[in-house]
Amino acid sequence: MRRVLTIILLIPLALGAVRAMAAEHVDLALVLAIDVSGSVDGFEARLQREGYVAAFADPIVLNAIRSGPAGRIAVTYFEWAGFGHTVATIPWTVIGSEEDAMAFTQALRERSIVRGRFTSISGAIGFAMSLFGQSELQAARRVIDISGDGPNNIGPLVTSARDRAARRQITINGLPIINDRLQPYGLPQIPNLDLYFENCVIGGPGAFIVVADSFQDFGSAIRRKLILEIAGRMPRDRARGTARARGAGRHRLPGVAAPYLPVVHQTPRAPRFEVPDCRIGERLLQQFRFRRFDDSQ
Repeated sequence: MRRVLTIILLIPLALGAVRAMAAEHVDLALVLAIDVSGSVDGFEARLQREGYVAAFADPIVLNAIRSGPAGRIAVTYFEWAGFGHTVATIPWTVIGSEEDAMAFTQALRERSIVRGRFTSISGAIGFAMSLFGQSELQAARRVIDISGDGPNNIGPLVTSARDRAARRQITINGLPIINDRLQPYGLPQIPNLDLYFENCVIGGPGAFIVVADSFQDFGSAIRRKLILEIAGRMPRDRARGTARARGAGRHRLPGVAAPYLPVVHQTPRAPRFEVPDCRIGERLLQQFRFRRFDDSQ
């Protein structure tokens, strides 16, 4: 009888543990990494923030979340600038209902924006990777979603950070924001930022970019990108009419399948085949510093 009573008493605890384990399983663990470097002014930083608020309130995004096997995803949101400048804005949050999404967007609205100097995409990737270890969530897929309006110019090489993530089977998707405004200190924006993101930033299984042709286009771009990420779909490049992969194993890593990297543009663009310099941001910043030093002599 004593054994029977013990078993009966343990049943609720066991059921509770099962429910807790089930609650930790999500279809996607998604890290949202948003550029608030010096080239992004306060208005543009707010446009990005509002783009995510609007996207998570969109019924199509919510339907995509509910359509997965678990019917929920986990999201964390941080803003970044130079190396070491990362502000963890929203911790890991499970979203599986409209109420969950509303709580997430409300918290996002209430947080202040702390901008910084320089642009360290590699630092953002490193910080994002560390966030996966801070959660006990069991995710079918792990994705880092990076938006930015310029190349890496400080910290470790962006390709090294990308490759470390790919070895851990973490996908990095990109949302380059195209604009022709001069960066702080008169530095020009690099041409073909979309190609820079495609060749130097994104990586891992099924990685892709969605291009925002301006900060005003950011909201519609992030909405589409979130739907594709949540659904686990790989889009086709509307500009070229077909998806295209990276060339002949140039970025293939030991133990990692060659990534399939289609590119999505919001507006048609002419085909271009040049490969950008993945250190162009560092070179531009170095040139600027030398020029400023010469001018001071």
